[in-house]
Amino acid sequence: MAGRTAPPYGDGDGALLRRAPGEWLPLPGGATLRLLAQETPRLWRAHLDRDVLSYLAAHGVPIRYGYVGRDWPLADYQTVFGIEPGSAEMPSAGRPFTPELVTALVARGIGVAPITLHTGVASPEKDEPPYPEWFSVSPRTARLVNITREHGGRVIAVGTTVVRALETAALGTSAPGTVRAASGWTSHVVTPAGGVRAVDGLVTGLHEPRSSHLMMLSAITGTGVLARSYEAAIEEGYLWHEFGDSHLIL
Repeated sequence: MAGRTAPPYGDGDGALLRRAPGEWLPLPGGATLRLLAQETPRLWRAHLDRDVLSYLAAHGVPIRYGYVGRDWPLADYQTVFGIEPGSAEMPSAGRPFTPELVTALVARGIGVAPITLHTGVASPEKDEPPYPEWFSVSPRTARLVNITREHGGRVIAVGTTVVRALETAALGTSAPGTVRAASGWTSHVVTPAGGVRAVDGLVTGLHEPRSSHLMMLSAITGTGVLARSYEAAIEEGYLWHEFGDSHLIL
């Protein structure tokens, strides 16, 4: 099938599941996307025949979940913490934070430490493991985390990807609960069996059943509290995923 022209890119949810390496897809603006290899059951590695970032800026649209009724501008997917481009999806736990809220937290003595992370496709299905994500914990942030824990403070992550980054940075450290400066791709999965070392809680959204996100949440708060909180969220009609509701787990 090498070199065969694929049908238009919008032919249904399972379109890419029926492809083969070497096929190419015509895209808006006269661009061509050639499929190279299937990375997961739903994700492909591909080559675009022009600069990716400028093309996405002109023709790309954010990943949108089914319950969001219409497309929103890319600016609505940015968080107050976002500086470097690289995420495939919005790190949605940070979306409720505004400059005014962050300023108020700092004024009350709550430190805010930056972490660079490029959120991957955050909707694994059918028990798929989470995909590798790129992260960077700077020496300054590692030092702030360690000082906070040394003085009896709590480290609260904003989002599951932040937990993943900090827990990766805590692997291999000599003292329990400390983190080191680290960067790169992480495949670390936080589970109840492994527990958490670096964080004491997190702000996060609501996640689908059997996802690795729920395993992470269970590692922090236990399955009993988590089950009761999700029962309450369902009863109250809370929203999942992007633009959804957030909650604080301690």
